[in-house]
Amino acid sequence: MLQQISARDLSQRLASGEPPLVLDVREPGEIAIARMPGAVEIPMNDVPRRLAELPAEREIVVVCHHGMRSAQVAVFLADRGYGRVLNLAGGIDGWSLQVDPSVARY
Repeated sequence: MLQQISARDLSQRLASGEPPLVLDVREPGEIAIARMPGAVEIPMNDVPRRLAELPAEREIVVVCHHGMRSAQVAVFLADRGYGRVLNLAGGIDGWSLQVDPSVARY
């Protein structure tokens, strides 16, 4: 079952001693508009061939625009043995609305 995390909860987790790895699966043009600070940026279609860049033992929060593509990637990772994968509910748009209004909405 896909697990979700809210933008507010992710913000608190990022400020903790053991922050999760944030994986942004949006396209480069989208990231240029609204960047998630500190995120590993791998477009959705590149994730399968770049799995080696993602540590399986670390908690990963997957992010996209509204949470649909990231949900697909989160399931993909979980199916490949990544044990701690969460989807950012509402995506970068939710992050802008709930946590950081300086992040552009598009």
